[in-house]
Amino acid sequence: MPPSVPSLPRRVARILRTSLFAQVACALVLGIVVGKLWPDFAADLQPLGDGFTRLIKTIISPLVFCVVVVGIAKAGDLKAFGRIGLKALIWFEVASTLALIIGLVAANVVQPGSGMHVDPSTLDTSAVDAKTGGGSLPSTTEFIVNALPTSFIGAFAENSLLQVLILACLVGAALLHLGHTKVPRVLPAIEQAQEIIFAIVGFVMRLAPIAVFGAMAVLIGQYGLGVIETYAKLIILCYVAAALFVALLAVALKAVTGLSLWKFLRYIREEMLLALGTASTESVMPRVMQKLRRAGARDDAVGLVLPTGYSFNLDGASLYLSIGTLFIAQAVGVDLGLGQQITVVLVLMLTSKGMAGIPGSAFLALSATASSLGAIPAGAVALLLGVDRIMDTMRVVTNLLGNCVAVFAVSRWEGALDADRARKVLDGEIVPTEDDDEGHDAGEPTAIESSEASAAPGLDDQLAAVPAQPAKEPASGSS
Repeated sequence: MPPSVPSLPRRVARILRTSLFAQVACALVLGIVVGKLWPDFAADLQPLGDGFTRLIKTIISPLVFCVVVVGIAKAGDLKAFGRIGLKALIWFEVASTLALIIGLVAANVVQPGSGMHVDPSTLDTSAVDAKTGGGSLPSTTEFIVNALPTSFIGAFAENSLLQVLILACLVGAALLHLGHTKVPRVLPAIEQAQEIIFAIVGFVMRLAPIAVFGAMAVLIGQYGLGVIETYAKLIILCYVAAALFVALLAVALKAVTGLSLWKFLRYIREEMLLALGTASTESVMPRVMQKLRRAGARDDAVGLVLPTGYSFNLDGASLYLSIGTLFIAQAVGVDLGLGQQITVVLVLMLTSKGMAGIPGSAFLALSATASSLGAIPAGAVALLLGVDRIMDTMRVVTNLLGNCVAVFAVSRWEGALDADRARKVLDGEIVPTEDDDEGHDAGEPTAIESSEASAAPGLDDQLAAVPAQPAKEPASGSS
């Protein structure tokens, strides 16, 4: 007798029960419907998305610290870690500059703001002040100084990723210098803390559909769908330019590592959908770090490149800023020459680096660019208030993919990528599980463990005197 096939409702119920992607997708659609039909009620759902983001941010700093410290200790070569950082910064600068140039070329060709004939004096600039909270972008000097921690606990309390990275590098270097014989319990404790944090990530991610529902309902309830019609030309241009940039990322990833970006996108589809729903790449950072490690990227590369990219590699933001600057100029009737557009690129190369974590940072960067040109009224950035939230989707996708490609590319250059495992994971030949973190390098002794063995010449004699015990697999945080 042939086995019975579950009915369609049962199959749908099973998918909704077991697939985070399906849950988030349904929450996304439901949020759009609620926001459209009951906008007043949707406004009260803001705490759902905000609460989830706060929970995720709570664990980002300790997770980055643990991953970087463990990565340095396992790699056993601080110089290699420095090379990874230098190569990452070079990649970030090239990628973000390319994004700026693509945006300027696209805006010059399509002219999204031409024919609007906006009078800047009629714009309400107070809304921009409310959006930015009266803040300002840090100067280059301030940005560098602020990256240095003033206290160990303060870096974690303020959730400053760059400060946490510096502390993690110092702790990892100290562990390598001291060796496992002097501090035998520190590295295992950090590895165990890392596993606890990843378990917490799993708990929090169960709330992802609720967060997506709330965030999407608020978006549609606040702005409606009419704004898409008003800014259709600008929106389409930004998304097409982003698609072109992502296609170039796919070519670069294939050329450097032989991996497919489209397969990787399928691999992180749950995280991508969550990032789209919450309009935040931070909400998926812990899970993406976990998946990159499972896909063959070494701990030290993931721990350094991905968090640093959140401050230095805002490719989607760079695209939006370059297109937005020319859109504003065209809308108010200002014709920017080649020299002024080169100035735009140079200014945005600096201002975009200090945007992460600052409220209304896009408007601050646009205002700074307008002021540096002297030809565009700074208050004209208010033109983008109605469309800014719609652009979050483009920025999130481009930023996240740009940083993930950087992890793979830099890891490949430094020999920190198990390309065979990565290919099998992306092809679906290996399905990593919660118990399979970093299985590609399981069983290899860390540099600290090796130094301990070499520093204990009488270890074999000591072990010979111990009664035989049943073999037991040693626990490892990176297994």
